[in-house]
Amino acid sequence: MIQIYYTDSQIVICSKPYGVSSQKSNGDNMVDMLSQQLNCEIFPVHRLDTTTTGLMIFAKTEKSAAILSADIASHNFDKSYLAICHGCVDKTGEMRDFLYHDRIKNKSFVVDTKRKGSKEAILEYELISYDEERKLSLVKIHLLTGRTHQIRVQFASRKNMLYGDGKYGAKDNGKIALHSHKIEFYHPETKEKMSFSLVPEGDIWSIFQK
Repeated sequence: MIQIYYTDSQIVICSKPYGVSSQKSNGDNMVDMLSQQLNCEIFPVHRLDTTTTGLMIFAKTEKSAAILSADIASHNFDKSYLAICHGCVDKTGEMRDFLYHDRIKNKSFVVDTKRKGSKEAILEYELISYDEERKLSLVKIHLLTGRTHQIRVQFASRKNMLYGDGKYGAKDNGKIALHSHKIEFYHPETKEKMSFSLVPEGDIWSIFQK
């Protein structure tokens, strides 16, 4: 069962589990699971990687889905993430790259110049905590663009691979430590500003629980 934190006639705020697709697919996916759980139609407005956990918003009507999608496209919708990466990063920083996504390999790459098909990727981050013993950093990330595997590939390109992310070079190949931590947006019908946050628990996150 999907954990739901808020729902009304227009939207659903919920937590996506690890390994579940955020979009409609043949396997376990948020759209079908929420539709069955709430007994209504569900419209996706943004996505998370299957291996990313945390907060998501879904719409219950086509109109609300269109409004929220437009807000996301115009950067009128704030999303922040928590991640655990290898090594110690600066206290604050910005990453700005051009990324190319290879659809066949389902993998993104940082490219030196703006090649055909590449897109600019920008994020800001701050160091929350550093575990000296394990050489792991807990970082909070604010996405300014939403590219495929953006956080994973941008950190990996700087040798700060996300914990568990074997696809992008981490030796501890397992559950990837990337979590949708906070979303802020305007309600598509009432225009009220809404904010939700969710702290990850268990697994590798437990070392930063304090």
